[in-house]
Amino acid sequence: MAQITENRLKNCASPYLRSASHQPVDWHEWGDEAFQKARAEHKPILLDSGAVWCHWCHVMDRESYENREIAALINQLYVAVKVDRDERPDVDARYQAAVSAISGQGGWPLTAFLTPEGKPFFGGTYFPPDDQGGRPGFKRILQAVAEAFRARREEVDRSAAALEEAIVKAEIFAGARGRFDARVVRSVLDAALAQFDKQHGGFGHAPKFPHSSTVDLLLERYQATRDAGLLHVAERTLEGMARGGFQDQLGGGFHRYSVDERWCVPHFEKMSYDNAELLKNFLHGYQVTGKPLYRDAAEGIIGWACEVLSDHARGGFYASQDADQTLEDDGDYFTWTLAEIRAALSPEEARAIEIYYDVQAHGEMHHDPARNVLWVATSIEALAIKLELDEASARVLLNRASRKLLAARRARQPAPAVDQTLYTGWNAMFTSAYLEAARILERADCRDFALQTLARLINEAWDPSRGFLHRVGGPPLEGTLDDQVFTIAALLDAWEATLDRRYFDLAEQAMRRAIERFGDPESGGFFDRARDATPLGGLEVRRKPLQDSPTPGANSAAALVLDRLAALTGEPLYRAWAEKTLEAFIGSVPQFGLHASTFALAALLHARHPLQVVITGGTGDPQAAELERAAHGTYRFAKTVLRLTPELQAANSLPPGLRETLPHLDAAAPKAFVCAGTSCHPPVASAEQLVSLLASPERDLPSLP
Repeated sequence: MAQITENRLKNCASPYLRSASHQPVDWHEWGDEAFQKARAEHKPILLDSGAVWCHWCHVMDRESYENREIAALINQLYVAVKVDRDERPDVDARYQAAVSAISGQGGWPLTAFLTPEGKPFFGGTYFPPDDQGGRPGFKRILQAVAEAFRARREEVDRSAAALEEAIVKAEIFAGARGRFDARVVRSVLDAALAQFDKQHGGFGHAPKFPHSSTVDLLLERYQATRDAGLLHVAERTLEGMARGGFQDQLGGGFHRYSVDERWCVPHFEKMSYDNAELLKNFLHGYQVTGKPLYRDAAEGIIGWACEVLSDHARGGFYASQDADQTLEDDGDYFTWTLAEIRAALSPEEARAIEIYYDVQAHGEMHHDPARNVLWVATSIEALAIKLELDEASARVLLNRASRKLLAARRARQPAPAVDQTLYTGWNAMFTSAYLEAARILERADCRDFALQTLARLINEAWDPSRGFLHRVGGPPLEGTLDDQVFTIAALLDAWEATLDRRYFDLAEQAMRRAIERFGDPESGGFFDRARDATPLGGLEVRRKPLQDSPTPGANSAAALVLDRLAALTGEPLYRAWAEKTLEAFIGSVPQFGLHASTFALAALLHARHPLQVVITGGTGDPQAAELERAAHGTYRFAKTVLRLTPELQAANSLPPGLRETLPHLDAAAPKAFVCAGTSCHPPVASAEQLVSLLASPERDLPSLP
């Protein structure tokens, strides 16, 4: 067999696939060519699904796929296919479900063995190259699976067919349909409270992931009920994340997850979608409590995104930042030895950093015990006492030392790589988060960049006949349900910020296209792929995404935008589709627990109807500005705040449903109208009255226990 020096992945748009172009494996992209070859040669398919940010994907690449002995085995026995899970979430999701059913675990790298028709029959995640700790190594598995496929083909095919049948039933939620009942929210809340880590915050034990929709759900229910226990769970979680090494204490932004339950040692990659949702969390926490810690965390996300994740010239948010500088380290760019701290700072500055962030000679990193993760170990007050300074001086000293450390870190080369791919749905999520930051933090720069990003999505990823594509640039990729619903939400948010009807009209157009192409008119809900999309090949399973993992569940997000549109337009079609979508899954929600938190938020919104605040008054009117600031400063989930000047009223900026619901408006008089469903409260003229109206426990749902 000829030695492969550069394989066919070298010209791929995906940076993850290109990173494997030097490997001696004869890799194929996902597609007909690989299936045809497997059928012609009567070989099984080896599927590797991973991502450029995935540490263990790179480890397996180095240990196995760059190993010439293992590569020769693969090339001899298999047709090898590599998939970028960010580029092809539709492919990855189906094989994740299959491997989870086979092995009881999922994640990346995903290693699946398929028949030549693409049907999975065995798989797992990371495999070491050789036998280790009683577990068979990848070499042994490659040989054993190929032998089983050759010698017991009929058995393999039967097993693959049975697995596919089980996945089909699970992925379309057969038997889950029921009448809508908002009390299902209680099951999600109870699951979250049962898993709450009272000591460290968050949910469950190590590894610990952020559950952003759960935090929003807790804050929303607190606002409605004033149940202090709900606020405590949300606050303890936000504080645990913000004070731990899970947050990049120097550069801002949050890593993907914490490997320990203390939020101390993270997996160091940073994802755009995680940070978009966490930005909303901390903005909402700040709205509810006014705590500076939450505002600082939100500002940190914006600062990191602006520096690392933004295409300043054209708009857009990049996909992710890698964890490591090279394959040899494990977060070394983000961690510090005591010697490095003291070399970068004056003795006084170093002592402040050592006390505040618990930097010691023996740190937290297992691969190099001298390395420390920076996490907040004490308070400014306690730091000041230890340094024998007043609090203001201690804060100035700490800030100066932190800035110097960040400058020293930036000088480390190479910096962890940034995947500059622009995925539509993730860009839409960050657009919505930035528009929310613009309102709450009064940051015009966030508003401007969000609108610039949205303009790019419209110009480069919108197809009137097919909806939104999955990626900006590169070969066109069919958009997923996520791409549609998150971008529709961003369009509604942009309309709220500008009252430019072009955004609203496009949101309606995109929603109708999504209903037509992704909707299930018989059983309700939406499929992740359009019915007229190019055939997937392989595991051709229709799939309705519900679970919040890693982004908010797309069907729940669809129900949210449908109810927002219904409230603004009065169009029965949208509310009917929202209800059908919620009813399609309601029987299965309790078993998903806190992973159905976005569903719970959608159910709450459907039951109480979205709140709309319309503020009148002339441009520059100080009383109107005070009302607007009060409306933006009060958290209620999916609340809409519209600033209606006489000029905008004359331009018919409001959609018909809201325009007909509102009483007669004197747009020149500064007042606030709060509406829900088909009714509005009497107008109020003071910020205090408006806050009381929005945050009143009497607005709670009588149907919830």
